Amino acid sequence: MSKFSIKRGNSTPEVSTASLPDIIFMLLFFFMVVTVMKNSSLKVQVTVPEATELEKLERKSLVHYVYIGQPTRQYQLQYGTAPRIQLNDQIANVEDIPFFIQNVRTGVLEAERDYLTTSLRVDRAATMGIVSDTKTELRKVNQLKINYSSRKRMESL
Repeated sequence: MSKFSIKRGNSTPEVSTASLPDIIFMLLFFFMVVTVMKNSSLKVQVTVPEATELEKLERKSLVHYVYIGQPTRQYQLQYGTAPRIQLNDQIANVEDIPFFIQNVRTGVLEAERDYLTTSLRVDRAATMGIVSDTKTELRKVNQLKINYSSRKRMESL
């Protein structure tokens, strides 16, 4: 009798790695499809005010943002330090708002146009004059669903 015996048939089979590239490409494709790119880069400083009573927006795909605040440091030489309006990626004037709203409406289905919401992201240090001018222009083009963006106030102990 031999001291060492050869065991045959008891070993586990090797794990097949043939489908591994398929799985990796499926994951890569999945993340490419579901990733949302950043819409715009801010050229104005916006520190939204704090609030206690907040509601979340239901259909964020129908929300477009109007940023109001002081231009960032790199744009202050060009635009000054007074509060400015940013529409998409450009600093604009109050007179540009109707054209901006018209462009947003053309990109949405006609049945969903009544649900479009303009979210004003206003810096807490911005003057109320530019905000009221913005609201007046929005009223002129019949954009009446307006939302003010804010963050939740942290309760002090």
